[in-house]
Amino acid sequence: MNREMETILLEQGRKAKLASRFLATAGTDMKNEALYNMAEQLEKQTEEIIAANQIDLEQGEKQGLTRALLERLALNPTRIRDMAQGLREIAALPDPIGEMLEMHHRPNGLDIGRIRTPLGVIGIIYESRPNVTADAASLCLKSGNAIILRGGEEALNSNRIITRIISAAAMECGLPEGTIQLVDSEDREAVLFMMKMNDYLDVLIPRGGKGLKKAVLENATVPVIMTGMGNCHVYIDEYGDYAKALPIVHNAKVQRPSVCNAAETLLVHKKVAEEFLPGIIADLQAAGVEIRGCETTRRIVSGLIEATEEDWATEYLELIMAVKVVDSLEEAIDHINQYGTGHSEAIVSENYTAVRTFMARVDAAAVYANASTRFTDGNVFGFGAEMGISTQKLHARGPMGLRELTTTKFVIYGDGQIR
Repeated sequence: MNREMETILLEQGRKAKLASRFLATAGTDMKNEALYNMAEQLEKQTEEIIAANQIDLEQGEKQGLTRALLERLALNPTRIRDMAQGLREIAALPDPIGEMLEMHHRPNGLDIGRIRTPLGVIGIIYESRPNVTADAASLCLKSGNAIILRGGEEALNSNRIITRIISAAAMECGLPEGTIQLVDSEDREAVLFMMKMNDYLDVLIPRGGKGLKKAVLENATVPVIMTGMGNCHVYIDEYGDYAKALPIVHNAKVQRPSVCNAAETLLVHKKVAEEFLPGIIADLQAAGVEIRGCETTRRIVSGLIEATEEDWATEYLELIMAVKVVDSLEEAIDHINQYGTGHSEAIVSENYTAVRTFMARVDAAAVYANASTRFTDGNVFGFGAEMGISTQKLHARGPMGLRELTTTKFVIYGDGQIR
């Protein structure tokens, strides 16, 4: 990375740190006013956003981006309205900052409390989806954090204009210049530099594929919250209801296959495999899904591709699904815990004990009974949006909303006590 880019990043870090000190005590009304203005300006400038996004799409096609990546990259008036609505929904949520979590009185007369405070400056590195720019910025603003955004080079034009619009809208409402910033560079060295900006970033959130996660794990010195990777499963138990299983599997795989909460593997108990699999596979194939089956699956339904060991561990992000027949609930749980990424897992069963066992023993951020994995989403969970789906266990797990972007501090009230 050249010296000029390094200087720019350090200056962005300095501005963000200063802005974070202002934001830590900014009033709820000021933050909400900024969010409403950001939403309004996004809608007013829809044509400009789509024009910039079209440049990214055209360049992406020339560079050979997959259909799944192009779908994630694309913006249209509906998606921009959804972005704006997300900002309004975040404005309507309770402000977490200053919330008193506990207070107790000690025998020495001290009153010891714990309140919710911002993390400070958050860096986010993400790929493809330009709506993340607005979602992440709005969540950070409402939770009192400054943000430095670094989107993928495939969405650079889209991210530029969205950041320019929402940053200007926030400043119009009195928030400082460093509140929302974009690393405006295609240089991947800039990402590596961000990973080591300990003097300025309080936390780094990577939101992308295996390559990005590997780079962060190997290089980051800034504290990291891992998000994303979604090798999700649907398990149809021996007590499953076919009338529920069919639409759940279809939705989990087909509705939007390019996102991290889409199901990649279907597990079916051997006692219902002969009855359920032909209809479910026919339904998936009619929707364009390529099926890769285990030996038993291929015996029940002919003409399928043979599933390999690699398939059980693959996040396809497209219309491909691996299918395996299992001997028991225990085998299904063991398979999920071995190959899953800790994101979202579902069981279809009418048996209370089977459901409770699955919910207790499957190690994931979100575990479903008789519902699609596609619901794992900050907006659906009532958070307005999300910074990502945390698949780790420390600090935050699952969709990261406002509270997950805060920490706490103790406040102690005395009357002259000494120790």
